[in-house]
Amino acid sequence: MAIEIKGLTKHYGNVQALRGIDLTLEPGKIYGLLGRNGAGKTTMLNILTGRQFATAGTVSMDGAPIAENDEALRQIYMLSEATYYPESMKVREAIKWSAAFYPDFDSSYADELTGRFGLNVNSRVSALSTGYNTIFKLIVALACGAPYLFLDEPVLGLDANHRDLFYKSLIQRYSDKPCCVVLSTHLVEEVSTLVEDVVIIHQGSILKHQTREELLAQGYTVTGSAAKVDAYAAGKNVIGTDAIGGLKTVYILGQRGEGAEGLEFTGLDLQRLFVQLTND
Repeated sequence: MAIEIKGLTKHYGNVQALRGIDLTLEPGKIYGLLGRNGAGKTTMLNILTGRQFATAGTVSMDGAPIAENDEALRQIYMLSEATYYPESMKVREAIKWSAAFYPDFDSSYADELTGRFGLNVNSRVSALSTGYNTIFKLIVALACGAPYLFLDEPVLGLDANHRDLFYKSLIQRYSDKPCCVVLSTHLVEEVSTLVEDVVIIHQGSILKHQTREELLAQGYTVTGSAAKVDAYAAGKNVIGTDAIGGLKTVYILGQRGEGAEGLEFTGLDLQRLFVQLTND
């Protein structure tokens, strides 16, 4: 049961938010959806969940269109900044109504998570702080049982302890009940060890879609004195540089050749690679 996106395009007046996106989201994988502000990540997820309509292109699940398809939409939970519950509704009531929409909702697990995260179920949803509002939505996401979880900035407002608890809970949920998880986040370094596939969107188009290992294997980093680094990097595919005083670091795409005396060679890390690839 895969989600297939073909030729997905979205215009807002003269602004083109998405430019012919082609992508398949497969069951049982954790995707990192990365992009700068305004790259089109949230727009794409909103279209996938029927919150917005595409200008062109199709989105289907098992060959059936997702738009206005209640059965398909029950297979997806999307966490976003917006909260769609009545202002007077309490947390425990909101969890109950969420369970009514998702047939595989695990109410016992939701109760366990509220205790683990310290969420007061008697609070009104509208009265929750930014961090606890995020925690509430994360609990619903983890307990809903949907085979597709789209998590747009899932750690917004969370402190370091709660972020760590969320990542551990997500891995536990994924291990106990494999599903497709799409993590759309700016905290690239924090999710780099969680994701299997990386999708980088830049200016409305897919810049890269590869496994994390394949992406990071495409290059390396060289650090040393500016003169030695420049000499080594001459003629190579340098995608970015950092310099402090006389020390210089270059990020190179390509296979690493022979080392050079006085230079340090390391692998690329996902966050630095993302930054260098999306610098205009």
